[in-house]
This record gives sequence, structure tokens and C-alpha cells, in this order.
Amino acid sequence: MQLSIVTTLYKTGSFLNEFYERSVVAATKITPDFEIILVNDGSPDDALEQAILLQQRDTRIVVIDLSRNFGHHKAMMTGLAYAQGKLVFLIDSDLEEPPEALESLTKRMTDEDADVAYGIQRARRGKFVERVSGRIFYWLVGKLCEVSLPPDLMTARVMTRRYVRNLIRHREREIIIAGIWQITGFRQVAVELDKQENVKKTSYAFFSKLRLAINFITSFSNTALYLILYFGLAISFLSFFGLATLFLRYLLFNHPPEGWTSVIASVWLFGGLTIMLVGFIGIYVARIFTEVKRRPYTVVRAVHRATAQDSKLDVW
Repeated sequence: MQLSIVTTLYKTGSFLNEFYERSVVAATKITPDFEIILVNDGSPDDALEQAILLQQRDTRIVVIDLSRNFGHHKAMMTGLAYAQGKLVFLIDSDLEEPPEALESLTKRMTDEDADVAYGIQRARRGKFVERVSGRIFYWLVGKLCEVSLPPDLMTARVMTRRYVRNLIRHREREIIIAGIWQITGFRQVAVELDKQENVKKTSYAFFSKLRLAINFITSFSNTALYLILYFGLAISFLSFFGLATLFLRYLLFNHPPEGWTSVIASVWLFGGLTIMLVGFIGIYVARIFTEVKRRPYTVVRAVHRATAQDSKLDVW
């Protein structure tokens, strides 16, 4: 197998037929020997039914039906584990990223003798709040994490099989796939692409993006823990200095401190900060709890393919 196209299905039933047709055209320009792997991530629409109908018409299609919704990143990792191609093209199926990018990504990867060619947005799409929040996210990652994450990263990427084999060796249960793409290493090159608009409502709402940012930082950096320590030391020093000042006022001027309102306000302020910081540390503890249980990424309910052969790589 020369090429595998891997994508996930979640509320993308209305785009699936066009995605399939455009992907076939794009893949044929590269090689006639290809497969298309569709991972149904518990999609609530008719995406699975459409995918099975496509598989019955085209034996090059493999449909992996997950038992429920496990999340975009875990579904992608599952699809990559089933890919057999020497080259693997990972892309979302909602047509925001054009399947035609396969040709330019493959050419760039070949010209640069790289193992990965990935897409970045030529101009960041979205409203003002989305653009600003995106900039803040990449700034925080750059400041707090050891992983260097390219700004405006897209899902679309072409990868060699040796890269994919090493990529799926990562065994985190809380997967932040963008970080795993980077820490896997190898030579990776960026290609500017245009992200298209569509009518599909994004699955990443504000709080989902906020959670993703927190998970990324706690997955790839211990810097936040050191910042909490430094913050605690600074507060302790300031508190000691303040108490010493009040004590000296009482000894030298016989003037006891006044203003209980400010005292109560300070108690509330530092009480809230303490709860917040303890909660942040709790996230790290929760991640440890999740990892030690060693639960699988996903549970596959059924695999629809032309043959009964199960070629999934053993990553679980």
C-alpha cells in the first residue's frame, strides 16, 4: 500500500460524499494504490451509514466504528494505527482543509527529504475573539512549555510510515496530539494552506479550547508547578514583611493596625488564590490518576473493510 488517507467522522455526514470524491481525485494524482480510512467517532448524524455505503461501493475504503465518542485526537490516533500506506495523509473530513493539499504537501516533503509536511494557516480564520484567543494560546505554550508548537497549526499533514510507527508508540491516555506530533521528532516542514469556511458549527467551543490549553500545558510542561512555588514564596515574603511593619508600628508608635475591611478582603483574595492553585496542582494529580489506570485509547465496535484481515498496529 502506497498511501493511506485517514480522517475522523463527527457531525460531518453532510460533507462526506464530497470529501470522498475530492480525496479520490487527489490520491489518484499521487498513486493508484491507496486506501481511505474513515473513523466514526460516535457521530450523532448519519455519517456512519454514509461511510458504510461508500465502503460497499469502493473496496479501498476502511470504516472503523468506535463504540462511542472518544474525542477527535484519540480517534485520529486509532485511524493512524490501522493505516498501511508508506505515506499517510491525515486530514479532517469537514472540508475546512482541502483534500487537494495532498499534492503540495507530498511534493514539499519529497523536495525537502522530510518525514512530515504539515499545514499551517496562511491567514488565521475566525472572528476577533477566536483570533486573539489563538494568539494567547500559542504565546502561553511558547512561554510555559518545552515543546515548540508552530502557530496556526492545521490537522492536514503527510507523514512517512516510519514517523507514524513512532507516533503511535506514545501511550498517553490524555492525548494532546499537536504536542505528540512535535515531540516525535524527525524532519518536519511547514506548508502554508488556506483554511476554508463551512456551515458546520465547530466542536471546539470556548470552554473546550480553554480545557485544551490547560491540558496541553499540564501535559508538556512542569513550568507551571515551579511558578506556583515561586508565587507562594513571593506571597510568604510579602506577608512576613507586612507583619514586621505592623509589629514595628505597634512597638515604636503604639499605634495598633486598623481597617478590618482590608484584612477580610485580603483573606478572601488569598483564599481564592489558594483554591485556584490547589486546583491547578490537582489537574496534574488527575492526569497521573488517568495514566496509571492504563485504559485503552478507544474501543472499536466494528471494522468494515473488503477483507477480514485486521492490520491494526498493536499500540495498546
